[in-house]
Amino acid sequence: MWCGRLAWLFKRPCQLSGSTRHRSLWLARDRRTVPAAAARWHHTAPESLKCAWQLHGDHLELRYADTLMRFDFVWLRDHCRSASCYNAKTNQRSLDTASVDLGIKPKAVRVDETTLFLTWPDGHVTRYGLEWLVKNSYEGQKQQVMHPRILWNAEIYRQAQVPSVDCRSFLETDEGLKEFLQNFLLYGIAFVENVTPTKEDTEILAERISLIRETIYGRMWYFTSDFSRGDTAYTKLALDRHTDTTYFQEPCGIQVFHCLKHEGTGGRTLLVDGFYAAEQVLRQAPDQFELLSKVPLKHEYVENVGDCHNHMIGVGPVLNVYPWNNELYLIRYNNYDRAVINTVPYDVVHRWYAAHRTLTAELRRPENELWVKLKPGKALFIDNWRVLHGREAFTGYRQLCGCYLTRDDVLNTARLLGLQA
Repeated sequence: MWCGRLAWLFKRPCQLSGSTRHRSLWLARDRRTVPAAAARWHHTAPESLKCAWQLHGDHLELRYADTLMRFDFVWLRDHCRSASCYNAKTNQRSLDTASVDLGIKPKAVRVDETTLFLTWPDGHVTRYGLEWLVKNSYEGQKQQVMHPRILWNAEIYRQAQVPSVDCRSFLETDEGLKEFLQNFLLYGIAFVENVTPTKEDTEILAERISLIRETIYGRMWYFTSDFSRGDTAYTKLALDRHTDTTYFQEPCGIQVFHCLKHEGTGGRTLLVDGFYAAEQVLRQAPDQFELLSKVPLKHEYVENVGDCHNHMIGVGPVLNVYPWNNELYLIRYNNYDRAVINTVPYDVVHRWYAAHRTLTAELRRPENELWVKLKPGKALFIDNWRVLHGREAFTGYRQLCGCYLTRDDVLNTARLLGLQA
């Protein structure tokens, strides 16, 4: 997949202009030549404007709810929800997709005010609700947002006065848990107050919403400036904004921090909404946003300290977007761990450096920096696919504990509570 993208990218200078350009390209690719003789609209009722359709050589064109949709005939057969094709109890497909004739065409088509009926050559009948088709069509999906969010800088976040959730409410009530998850989904960060400052209690907190992801750092970890790992984080030095585990093929989704003790000065935590910064780049320099979402980079972690021997490599662009609606879903930004750039030619590298500089400037704007002093009893959850974190240098003894959570489980918990995730 990357080879195809890069081959296209390297053939010409990057001239695409953000989401509008993204969508126009995809729409152009989806258009198919329609024979003039086939261009006859059928309406669900005389002079009906709500729904109309027409058949073409290889697809059905349907206009409903102000959306013009095109459905490939194989797609329409493959997604049949009849009892013989789909198991409603397990929500799994029963139909063998590979058995569907790639040249299949419906024998008959009928549409009423709510439903599309297709009769296939073997007599099988498929029914689709029109609302379901709008929701699940490519044209409908590209107008939808997968993950609703509120982008923020420091002032926006402070003015929102996002409340922390009390530990007991978080652990014992669905209302408290739902409030926490809603805050987390919208802003990419959320706090729980009045947590007993121990690793064991922090673990109980984390397990309320997810399985804990065990990594090369263990399951639950203590975090001090003891140089016990080959990482700058295990020092008293300041850390610039970054996302964690960029050197994993799939970076960890959520990070939990809980400061158990700090006897000294400094050590504030820095938080920056990476999606907010990326949005500024998209508006000001859409060609650079496009480049950051296309060029794959390697990130690397090499460690040989004590009994810890690791060599991790993760590959991916800085900005990761859903191709159908240009929605950003993951930022992979860590200047400490970025490996040698050897996956692109020199002229693309130079343009990439310019784009990286633009994004970095946005991430480093003082107005985008939210500084938080972590203290015992206050646990912080960070969306590591969105929000960058760092810290200022500190003195004295500072001990944190924390863990990584599996993103799928957090989103699963949110959906079970009725949230869009």
